[in-house]
Amino acid sequence: MRIRKNGNMQRLKWYPELYAGEGAGVRQKKIIRKLNQNAGMLDIYLITLAANPANLLEIISSAYLQQKAVRRNLPLIVGIAKGYDEAVQVTVSIIEEVYKATGAFDVRGYLAEKVKPGQKPNQKRNRQV
Repeated sequence: MRIRKNGNMQRLKWYPELYAGEGAGVRQKKIIRKLNQNAGMLDIYLITLAANPANLLEIISSAYLQQKAVRRNLPLIVGIAKGYDEAVQVTVSIIEEVYKATGAFDVRGYLAEKVKPGQKPNQKRNRQV
């Protein structure tokens, strides 16, 4: 058995008004806590800003967080979902919301405008899709 030390584990960056699918929204606090502690979560997917600015969003399995390089370089997490299909639905709803509000696909700009600088995550205001 291998013992892991979480003392120097890289903290994940969460969007303050996190989007969550129906399946993940019910257990949202628990999922976030476990992912922050680097506990394995089956069938949980993260929606992040794309690493390549030319793209909009990326869907990443939480299993990849077990790799230190992935965890260290992971962009801002804007949504969580239980299952890949739900992750696609959450991603589509985010992009539709951005387009309806701005008439464009500037997801980064839209999400940055929605939150005040230094705003902490507020579990009551998180959006369930």
